[in-house]
Amino acid sequence: MRVLIADDEPLARARLAALLAECDGVEVVASVGDGETALAVCAQTRPDVLLLDIAMPGLDGLGAARRLAALPEPPQLVFCTAYEQHALAAYELRAADYLLKPVRIERLREALARAEALRQRHAAPGDTLLARVRGAPLRIPLQDVLYLSADEKYVTVHRASGEVLIEDSLKAIEEAFPGRFVRVHRSCLVPVARLLGLHRDAQGAMRALIAGTDDTPEVSRRNLAAVRKLLRGR
Repeated sequence: MRVLIADDEPLARARLAALLAECDGVEVVASVGDGETALAVCAQTRPDVLLLDIAMPGLDGLGAARRLAALPEPPQLVFCTAYEQHALAAYELRAADYLLKPVRIERLREALARAEALRQRHAAPGDTLLARVRGAPLRIPLQDVLYLSADEKYVTVHRASGEVLIEDSLKAIEEAFPGRFVRVHRSCLVPVARLLGLHRDAQGAMRALIAGTDDTPEVSRRNLAAVRKLLRGR
């Protein structure tokens, strides 16, 4: 689970980060101090969960939550605040949980579990890829896919939590999810929502910049014009 912390108090951010370090399977993708930065980092890193303070200068937590709600795949919200009176407004924004400071580890774990359950519930079967791990089926939400790469026989699904193999071809995935992926190379698909831009490496090859990973798959000359057109269209 990938978590973003947004709180204007450095000590509060540090405490949450320390508590999250005690939670299994949690990665803190960033820690920011205001609502506007939280929105920008959400767009770049696409966290699964946003731990969001309410009383922040500028754009407060409730305002940031309202703007995030307009995204097609917003993160699950867990408000972390010192004020009880905003709980109703928070739940009207479909927050997974509402934690009062000082946050206790037991409540934080409960909130993360609730957020994960909601995240899985909102991932419709049609928005998943099917893999098999040691013979057991595993559904992978498209929002977890960083990119897909193919060799002669299998397609590898690259995720923050690790790689898995699937038997579908890249072409079949493109056809099953029209408009959701862009082909950057004959052997690589990138989710459109994760494509941040392009970068030319020291050898002169063009590379794709992908939200959520430092991997930069090569963009072939054949596909470069289409990728640039997609980025300009934004």
